[in-house]
Amino acid sequence: MKQNKNPDLISFTLDLTLDEARRRTEVMAALGPDWDPVAALRGEDEAYALLYSGLDAEQQRTYDMLVAAGVLPGGEQGGVLPGGEQGGEQGRAAAH
Repeated sequence: MKQNKNPDLISFTLDLTLDEARRRTEVMAALGPDWDPVAALRGEDEAYALLYSGLDAEQQRTYDMLVAAGVLPGGEQGGVLPGGEQGGEQGRAAAH
């Protein structure tokens, strides 16, 4: 720790480790014993695929431009598509 050159200021350190552990415990308790992370991720992928399905030609071009620019994850990047097909590598279903 650096020595403070201003005598009116007091240096101190906070260790938030216990608070973070308590927060994580509370989050897990709030999720409950029936929480299924795999099902939650599958649902997110299905919702994402549905969100970007049925685009008209102009919307599809805009979507493709945003994916190419890295603004949206997309293409054949991953997850499970609504029909149960597997996507590509990173966690979002295809929009086409």
